[in-house]
Amino acid sequence: MKSNDWLHGFRHSSPYINAHRGRTVVLTLGGEAIAHDNLINIIHDITLLSSLGVKLVVAFGARPQIQKRLDEAGEISEFKDGLRITKEAQLPFALEAIGALRAYLESRLSMGLVNSPMHGARIRVSSGNYVAARPVGVLGGVDHGYTGRVRRVDISGIEKLLEAGHIVLLPPLGYSPTGDAFNLSYEDVGSHVAAALQAEKLIIFTEHKGVLDEAGDLVRELTVRQACDRLATLKAADADSDLLRAACDACVKGVRRSHIISYGEDGALLEEMFTRDGSGTLVSGDNYEQVRRARVEDIGGIVELIQPLEDQGILVRRSRELLETEIDGFVVAERDGMIVGCAALYSYPEETAGELSCFAVDPAYRRAGRGDDILAMIESKARSLGLAQLFVLTTQTEHWFRERGFEPSKVQFLPGPKLANYNTQRNSKVFVKRLG
Repeated sequence: MKSNDWLHGFRHSSPYINAHRGRTVVLTLGGEAIAHDNLINIIHDITLLSSLGVKLVVAFGARPQIQKRLDEAGEISEFKDGLRITKEAQLPFALEAIGALRAYLESRLSMGLVNSPMHGARIRVSSGNYVAARPVGVLGGVDHGYTGRVRRVDISGIEKLLEAGHIVLLPPLGYSPTGDAFNLSYEDVGSHVAAALQAEKLIIFTEHKGVLDEAGDLVRELTVRQACDRLATLKAADADSDLLRAACDACVKGVRRSHIISYGEDGALLEEMFTRDGSGTLVSGDNYEQVRRARVEDIGGIVELIQPLEDQGILVRRSRELLETEIDGFVVAERDGMIVGCAALYSYPEETAGELSCFAVDPAYRRAGRGDDILAMIESKARSLGLAQLFVLTTQTEHWFRERGFEPSKVQFLPGPKLANYNTQRNSKVFVKRLG
């Protein structure tokens, strides 16, 4: 570097410094990134961002560290579709590994040696029970134990810390009102928190430079639609698919931009934040969406949406021919020409009841209120038909429906025709909502 090259770069970074000051940025660091030799440089860059007035939330993972602790204890790890099953006896080892990483990151962010990049920084790091969680439950007949999913984020609590200049450190843990702790996906935590805070950016660290194409070259930029198309070609258990899905999910829920960058490349974070071209892959959102009544030409999109759920046994199989005859009962969420959600209403006028069925939202577009929008349209349609109640049969989404006013009921209370066709092998739970 020439003696004055730094001056040119520094001057050209000033617009980005001004643009990011006071903005919220969420970073996700997997356990692999924390174990990498470049972590110390990432820590220095995080400190610099904080010093420049960027509000920072760091969500970290601990998969390799948890695996190592389980191996040391002689515990056998079990996975289902790439998701770790956290048994009750194994939870203490996961908590131990996560706790050790949290202390390690706090110590790294507390450095202030003379002649180091962090001298005089005086970074305040805060962590706590800011993420509420629920159990994953039973998937494909397998109980995932204390593996969970994000349920709710304490937005006001995090924002108060950010306003006070703290870096908020979030472990891959969530807590329930019953006092249980759940092992979470750090990608899920990062994406959910970024959306809840309406962050300016979600930055995801990965092993590669970013998203790579088939030739191994870096893909510089993707729209959410392009990223979703790419997700369809990746294996469900592929680590890259989890990262890309988190990036898409955040953009769909209101985060302006998601960035996927390398944790092994020194300065990748600063290059992505303060240069025109960046260092990794940018995923940006689009906003062409509506919830409407389904049409015959939507059947292909509905089939594509529900088939993976049928294959997993979550939804009852429906043939294309059956969908054609029942299409008038469907509503869909369409985004830029793609069907990203659907549901059907089956009416039982004699019992003044309606069944909410075939309810599905594309995984890349969940947690952005689409399910609520679809449910609202189904309820409106049911009321227009003079129905007094809406019922649903579910095996895995009990909490979602209960939070929206559905109450547990018994199979015996189903309308006669539905009761006669009830599948005892699926053992679905029944929930009912009164329509005011």
